[in-house]
This record gives sequence, C-alpha cells and structure tokens, in this order.
Amino acid sequence: MKSENKYIGDDNFIKFLEHYDCELPLSVIKMRFVGAICSPNLELRPADVINSFWEQGKSPRLQTQKEADLFFKFFMGLWDEMFSLVSFNKVHLCKKELKDRSDIEDYCFERYNEIENGFAEGFWGGKSDLQIPSYLAEVADSINELSGIYANLPEKSLSVQNFPAIKSALESTDKMVEKTISFIIENFVLPRIDSLKKSVN
Repeated sequence: MKSENKYIGDDNFIKFLEHYDCELPLSVIKMRFVGAICSPNLELRPADVINSFWEQGKSPRLQTQKEADLFFKFFMGLWDEMFSLVSFNKVHLCKKELKDRSDIEDYCFERYNEIENGFAEGFWGGKSDLQIPSYLAEVADSINELSGIYANLPEKSLSVQNFPAIKSALESTDKMVEKTISFIIENFVLPRIDSLKKSVN
C-alpha cells in the first residue's frame, strides 16, 4: 500500500502528542493501530481509534479546518506506517532495554500497556461480543494470558535471584507475543488485506 500521508517519525510524533496533551505513549498508540487494523470489528474507523487516545470529553479542540486536516494527516501517516508493517507481517514490539533488576517493573508495565491497552484494545474496537472464528478467539485469549505474565512477573521476580533467568523469560514472552500477533495477521488479516484499506473517515 502506498501511503498518501507520510509518517513524520517517532521523535516528531512524540512532540506532536505532547502538544495535544495525549498521555498514551507512542508504543501503545502504534500497537492500538495494529490491533485496529487486525480487528474483526469492520465498523471500526481510524477516527474512532484516534479519538480513543484521549479520555471522554478531553479530545483536542481543533481551531481551524487547516489544523484539523494536519492533525488527522499526521495520525494517518502513522496508521499507514502500521498498515504497511501488517501488510508485510513485520509487526514487532517496541525495543526496550532490560539492564538489571531495577528495570523489571518499568519494563513489564510498559509491555503490559503495549499489549493490553494497545493491541488488545484496538483489536476488540470497543466491542466484546464480536462473532469471530473459534481459533481466533482462542488466539486472542492467549494474548491476554501473555500480558498477564508481564502483570505478575515483577512481584514473582522478587524471590528469583538469577536476573539472567528473568531477562530470558521476558525475552521469550516478547517473542511469543510477536508470534501470536504474526499468526493473527497471517491467518486472519492478510487474506482480506485489500478490503481493510481505510481513510480517516
């Protein structure tokens, strides 16, 4: 897919999010877009996903049509970037450093948000009663189970003295998450990828 809206890059996009008081990290926004692109909720629009980045009633007030056009152009640049990654099945979790035990809690918190508030939130698109194939429901459930590892591991790691073992467990979980998302893309998304191309509306 050729993008009509070029992505402005991570550093510039982070500044853009700060300007509009968006509290969600870029890594979560990227994965929510990926989840939405993969979503079985065919009524879900990019604009709906973008609005979900702010609490209800706190969405930015865009003063002019020019500002609104630029606002959505920047978001659609990122959407198209994520769409391209999905199209090539090249979605990866955001790279994070895990240097020592003091990093574990932050690492797990960020990963949990990336998966639960990012991918899973986008995938379900605000609906919990979607009719989906049983295999897809099982795979989606496994995403939740994997995110639970990140939620529970910091407390369990207090009793584990071997930091390399903890690091290895987290790296393995990261790979399992990526493989699970890859499976969803390969088997559920790519067969219908052309029908998923969307504009901001």
